[in-house]
Amino acid sequence: MAKKTEWKYEETVDRVEEILAQIEGGDLELAEVFSQFEIAIASLQQCENFLAEHSERVELLLENLGDK
Repeated sequence: MAKKTEWKYEETVDRVEEILAQIEGGDLELAEVFSQFEIAIASLQQCENFLAEHSERVELLLENLGDK
Protein backbone atom coordinates (compact mmCIF):
# COMPACT_ATOMS: atom_id res chain seq x y z
CA MET A 1 0.00 0.00 0.00
CA ALA A 2 1.38 3.42 -0.97
CA LYS A 3 2.03 5.85 1.84
CA LYS A 4 -0.07 9.02 1.58
CA THR A 5 2.10 12.12 1.51
CA GLU A 6 1.30 14.86 4.00
CA TRP A 7 -0.11 18.08 2.53
CA LYS A 8 2.09 21.09 3.24
CA TYR A 9 1.04 24.72 2.93
CA GLU A 10 4.46 25.99 1.91
CA GLU A 11 4.88 23.39 -0.83
CA THR A 12 1.45 24.21 -2.19
CA VAL A 13 2.24 27.93 -2.31
CA ASP A 14 5.53 27.15 -4.07
CA ARG A 15 3.66 25.04 -6.64
CA VAL A 16 1.18 27.86 -7.29
CA GLU A 17 4.08 30.26 -7.80
CA GLU A 18 5.66 27.83 -10.28
CA ILE A 19 2.39 27.57 -12.19
CA LEU A 20 2.03 31.35 -12.33
CA ALA A 21 5.59 31.70 -13.60
CA GLN A 22 4.86 29.17 -16.35
CA ILE A 23 1.68 31.00 -17.33
CA GLU A 24 3.41 34.38 -17.29
CA GLY A 25 6.29 32.94 -19.31
CA GLY A 26 3.96 32.50 -22.25
CA ASP A 27 5.39 29.12 -23.26
CA LEU A 28 2.24 27.10 -22.56
CA GLU A 29 -0.48 26.39 -25.07
CA LEU A 30 -3.81 27.95 -24.22
CA ALA A 31 -5.42 24.66 -23.16
CA GLU A 32 -2.50 24.04 -20.78
CA VAL A 33 -2.82 27.57 -19.38
CA PHE A 34 -6.42 26.85 -18.41
CA SER A 35 -5.51 23.45 -16.99
CA GLN A 36 -2.67 24.87 -14.88
CA PHE A 37 -4.82 27.81 -13.80
CA GLU A 38 -7.47 25.39 -12.57
CA ILE A 39 -4.84 23.51 -10.55
CA ALA A 40 -3.57 26.79 -9.08
CA ILE A 41 -7.08 27.85 -8.03
CA ALA A 42 -7.76 24.49 -6.37
CA SER A 43 -4.43 24.75 -4.55
CA LEU A 44 -5.21 28.26 -3.36
CA GLN A 45 -8.58 27.04 -2.06
CA GLN A 46 -6.75 24.38 -0.04
CA CYS A 47 -4.49 27.08 1.39
CA GLU A 48 -7.46 29.29 2.23
CA ASN A 49 -9.22 26.42 4.00
CA PHE A 50 -6.05 25.58 5.94
CA LEU A 51 -5.62 29.18 7.09
CA ALA A 52 -9.28 29.54 8.05
CA GLU A 53 -9.22 26.32 10.07
CA HIS A 54 -6.06 27.27 11.92
CA SER A 55 -7.28 30.80 12.51
CA GLU A 56 -10.34 29.34 14.25
CA ARG A 57 -8.08 27.17 16.40
CA VAL A 58 -5.98 30.16 17.41
CA GLU A 59 -9.10 32.12 18.34
CA LEU A 60 -10.35 29.23 20.48
CA LEU A 61 -6.99 28.93 22.21
CA LEU A 62 -6.93 32.66 22.94
CA GLU A 63 -10.49 32.52 24.28
CA ASN A 64 -9.53 29.65 26.57
CA LEU A 65 -6.46 31.53 27.73
CA GLY A 66 -8.60 34.56 28.55
CA ASP A 67 -10.96 32.39 30.61
CA LYS A 68 -8.17 31.27 32.93
